[in-house]
Formats: sequence, C-alpha cells, structure tokens
Amino acid sequence: MRQLFALLLWVVTNESLRTQFQTARTGARISMMSSGLPIDLQGKTVFIGGVADSSGYGWAIAKACAAAGAKILLGTWPPVLPMFQMGLERGQFVEDMKLPSGEDMVISKVYPLDATFDTKELVPEEVAKSKRYRQLSGYSVQEVVDQIQADYGTIDYMVHSLANGPEVTKALLDTSRDGYLKASSASAYSLISMVSRFAPIMNPGGSVVSLTYMASEKVIPGYGGGMSSAKAALESDTRVLAFEAGRKYGIRVNTISAGPLASRAAKAI
Repeated sequence: MRQLFALLLWVVTNESLRTQFQTARTGARISMMSSGLPIDLQGKTVFIGGVADSSGYGWAIAKACAAAGAKILLGTWPPVLPMFQMGLERGQFVEDMKLPSGEDMVISKVYPLDATFDTKELVPEEVAKSKRYRQLSGYSVQEVVDQIQADYGTIDYMVHSLANGPEVTKALLDTSRDGYLKASSASAYSLISMVSRFAPIMNPGGSVVSLTYMASEKVIPGYGGGMSSAKAALESDTRVLAFEAGRKYGIRVNTISAGPLASRAAKAI
C-alpha cells in the first residue's frame, strides 16, 4: 500500500493540480525521481474504475502508475464508453498520454463497467435493452472481475474513481428518496461491491484506494442530491472494509480526499 499511496499523493500533492494537469497536457516532462518519491511498479497490474476521459483523477492516476511501470486496465461507464473508445482510436488523447519518459501510456484494456450492478442477473431488462447498453455485455462488477481474471489472472491494485448522483444539483431538502439512494448505490456501495469481488483476484499485499471529498465532513453548497452523505458512507465503509478485507484477503483499503477538480463530471454540476 505504501507504494500506491505514495504514488497517489505524488499525483495530487506534489504540485498544484492546475500545474500538474497543464504540464500533462503540454507534454512537459515530469521526473518521478525529482518528486522525492522513486516508485517502481514494474510487473504490477492496476485496475482503475471510473475513467472516461483525460480530465479526471482516474486518468491522472493511470498515467502516474504507467510512468512507474504498471500495466493499466480501465473500467468505463457503458453510456460513455463508445465516446471514450472513439477518442482513443482517433488520437484525441495523444498529448495527454505522454509520460515523463517521452513514451506514451499504454492502456492494456478498457472494460465496460457499471458498478451499480453486482452481477448480470441484477441488470434490469429495460436497462439491458436500452439504447446505451444493448450493444454491450459483461459490464456488471462480477463479470468484469471474471474477464480480468481470464485475461490477466490477478491484479495488484484497484482504484475506485467513480461516483454518480442524478440529483447532485438539488439541495438535500429537495432530494428525492430515489435520487438519494441512487447516489449512495453508485458512489458508496459500489466500493463494497468492488472490494468484495475484486479481492479474491488480488495478490496478497495488494491495495484498494477510493476518492472521497470534504463534503463528507463540511457543508459544500451545490454538492447535493445525497452526494455528501454518500461520501461520508464511503469513508465509514472504507474503515470497515480495511478491517475485514485486510484479515480475509491480506489487502489494504484506503480513501484519499484529493480536493475539488474541474473534471468533466464536476463541470456538469
């Protein structure tokens, strides 16, 4: 865990986020060694759930892990997967894929992932047959785990970089029960589901890291729809999962609050 946690800290604290992302976009060379955190992830495999473009934390974490030598696997929400894949194929992210070494980040595989569904059987028929899902399959958490196991055997690290609150722009007073529960399902319970299902294919000593937000502790106007409650639940669940998964599987579970970022999802609020 020390390696991955140090790496994530390097991503989010070594320089200001603005500078970090600007340099990534211009292709400027950043030395991992000069950061004071020489990290070697050669031979390690990282799965990062919740990457759909190059503007969010998930992409930055993937890029930093790739720079340290890790094999990168991504999980992308089905409704935006075609757009993301098209962007990769058309070279839309060419500049954003440049590593400090001058090489390009290699994404070994992108899996469709909807972490609100634990298994295939729990996907409602209306969802499976909807326009955004009918061309895809294997996107429940367990199906993704099974595919990764078939493709790569085991992984070392899993990053939970996903959240969704359909009523996030509403004040908590105006949030419906359905909107509140959906925010909790996608943003908090998804971690429980992913840890319980990914842990059996993680190597001993592996780590899980999720991303939280200070709205779990403080009132952040505009961050509504039950998302503040979901982040509080995520933090509480992390402590329990660290206790349980640590003893059962020999892995560690942590969450970090990296601060606000003007990602595509955040700009939609």
